[in-house]
Amino acid sequence: MKKGIFLSAVFLLVACGGKQDFDATGTFEATEVTLSAETTGRLLTLASEEGMLVHEGEVLAVVDTAALHLQLQQLRTQQSALLKSRPDIGKQVASLRSQIVKQEREVARVENLVKDNAATRKQLDDAQTQLGVLRNQLDATLSQLGSSSEAIEQNAAAMEWQIKQVALQLERSTLKAPMDGMVLATWLHPGEMAVAGRPLLKVADLDHIYLRAYFTSDQLSKVNLGQKVTVTADFGGDERYDYEGTVTWIASESEFTPKNIQTRSSRANLVYAAKIAVVNDGRLKVGVYGEVKL
Repeated sequence: MKKGIFLSAVFLLVACGGKQDFDATGTFEATEVTLSAETTGRLLTLASEEGMLVHEGEVLAVVDTAALHLQLQQLRTQQSALLKSRPDIGKQVASLRSQIVKQEREVARVENLVKDNAATRKQLDDAQTQLGVLRNQLDATLSQLGSSSEAIEQNAAAMEWQIKQVALQLERSTLKAPMDGMVLATWLHPGEMAVAGRPLLKVADLDHIYLRAYFTSDQLSKVNLGQKVTVTADFGGDERYDYEGTVTWIASESEFTPKNIQTRSSRANLVYAAKIAVVNDGRLKVGVYGEVKL
């Protein structure tokens, strides 16, 4: 009995004193994008399920836009009616222009009569005064109609911005995949109410996956950007696969060791995070445990 206990203690000491065959550990991560509703309305479709592969530009969700379509139609009708109310300046001053031409002829006729002593100077002054009145009326009318037309065009231009805003909301009511990847999570179902800013689903780019590993300060001098390292993915049990990795980022500041991360020295409290990019052969998933060998 004592011999068995002694052997067990020896094995335990050997196991505890065994050298780690890795320099750092971490978990695999990917670039994740959370897609949120940009308009409020009933969710008509959500053509994605967790684990589903999607392609960039693929429609993932559509929010009901019936109210926005009606609002857009209303704005366009109002804008059209507003532009039609612009005054036809040419037609509205045609009569005054005709009177001015007629009065100019009258002034010329009276001037000839004055030369022939057939009319008085007062008659000529009266004719010229009447011509001046008509010309002033034309200037005032043109100014008034021009201001009115300009105000209408400015209001129509302001309404055009409202139309573009609603059209943009219509466009944003359809959510498309920003990249090729996999749907990691969905939070709504068709028929439920989507609210602007509320997350609908999360997509991850699994083609460009990386291991976030943590190195102690004494290891940092051995880690360089662009360095090739060996990354071992641990899927549990005896299922382990090696990948070639490339160090693409090293943190400039240290942090406390995350509880779920092992380092070469259990006494190390401060570590530096690093990203190690690997080529995904289809087996790697977000959250898989990995080890790094420098």
